[in-house]
Amino acid sequence: MGDLDLRFYASIFFRRLPLFLAVAIPVATLGLAVAFMLPKIYQASAKILVEAPQISADLARPTVQTNAYQQLQVIEQQITTRENLVALAQRLGVYGGEFAKLAEADIVEDMRERMTFEELQQDGYGGQGARMFSVSFEGRDSRIAADVVNEVTEIILQRNESLRNDQARETLQFFQDEVARLGTELSVIEARILEFKNTNRDALPDSLDFRRTQQSTLQERMAALEREEAALRGRRNNLVELFEATGVIANAAPLTAEQQLLQDLKRTLSDQLVLFSETSPNITSLRARIAALEESVRSSNSADEDRLQKTKPPSELDLQLSDIDQRLAFITREKETIGKSLAKLTASVSATPANETVLNSLERDRLNLQNQYNVATARLAEASTGKQIEAGSKGERFTVIEPAIPPQDPIKSNRRRVAAAGAAMGGGLGLGLIFLLELLNKRVRRPAEIVQMFDAQPLATIPYISLPDEKRRSYLRPGLLFGAGAIPAALALLALSHASVGQFVQKIAARLGEGRIM
Repeated sequence: MGDLDLRFYASIFFRRLPLFLAVAIPVATLGLAVAFMLPKIYQASAKILVEAPQISADLARPTVQTNAYQQLQVIEQQITTRENLVALAQRLGVYGGEFAKLAEADIVEDMRERMTFEELQQDGYGGQGARMFSVSFEGRDSRIAADVVNEVTEIILQRNESLRNDQARETLQFFQDEVARLGTELSVIEARILEFKNTNRDALPDSLDFRRTQQSTLQERMAALEREEAALRGRRNNLVELFEATGVIANAAPLTAEQQLLQDLKRTLSDQLVLFSETSPNITSLRARIAALEESVRSSNSADEDRLQKTKPPSELDLQLSDIDQRLAFITREKETIGKSLAKLTASVSATPANETVLNSLERDRLNLQNQYNVATARLAEASTGKQIEAGSKGERFTVIEPAIPPQDPIKSNRRRVAAAGAAMGGGLGLGLIFLLELLNKRVRRPAEIVQMFDAQPLATIPYISLPDEKRRSYLRPGLLFGAGAIPAALALLALSHASVGQFVQKIAARLGEGRIM
């Protein structure tokens, strides 16, 4: 049954073959004509090599850190802008006389489709192959395609050099400005620190230990004076009470105020020598005062001896009380002086923590600025070196290793695909027409269809017997259908052949005019 069905369908196809050919041949011929009418497309290409820096990065760090692929992407976006593409097409005559007729948007879109930027992968030892890029352009004129590629390549080289030099120059200028700014801020903070130290020179943290030692010494001196004052007042009271009780006092030779002061200074000198060296300002000052008092005491003793010889000496009580009163007055003045010094030292010691906080803050700011200044100075040196490298073209750069030349042969076009698509479309339309006609045909042509229609098995089937006129018409119809399809196909092929012959004649005439054919 399956064989009968295949035989039946094959008979239908062969019976409809003229109709199939009448549809398939014109469509296939039309596709072939379109394929031959497609223009030739030429593709010109150039190769750009990314050269490694001539100076190792370990010796001199380059300023431009952008890799070559990113640079090419930036340059590609700059080249394929609307203004640049239109200017390039007009300058090189890509569209010839049709340039003025085309819309600017169409020119830009077409130029972008024709132009190709591609990274070429080169294998090397350890996967470290050379980096290369290719620039391609497609056009109907091979010379124009090569000119466009060479022009774009030249623009890429110029933009790459300009991009690297501009980046190096801007980096150098940035760090120059940064160093100048940080230097100014550093000078300002140093001036503030100096002014603060001058204003608070008596309450700075670096002299805190010395002031505390002075404070302790003055406090001890104050305690000694208070003890001496108490002893002198007790002695004075005892002398007065003894004189009132007996009318006489013990024979004694009291010291004068200067003599007592001299003894006090000598004790103070002994105490200070425990804490300070001989070259200390305090020791030097005390020795000077002791020397002056010794000279004064010697002069006073000489004067007293002369006066005693001329005048009657005062009473013993008056002399002792006078000496004690002078000593008490001296102690009072000394206590006032020491009290003022202690108050000043206490105030400076109390103000030192706050001053230390402010000074530490200023010093911290100065240290931060100094670190930033040092880093900026180091970066400035690197930027200057990078600028010199870029100025001398010693860094990474693009080099054209294979410029574009006019291609001799066109690239593979879509002619075969168009012709094959035309043939496939013709066959599909022919088969579709046969299927549609058979679908609309309701006549009974097989015994199986009779069984399906009446649901009964016939005893016998008698085939249709054609008349002589019907046979002639059946033979004539396929010929007419085949002719209807073959004539347009022949006309199309004839037109193509005439066009090819005409083009061939024109080429021969052009060569004869140039003298290339003798």
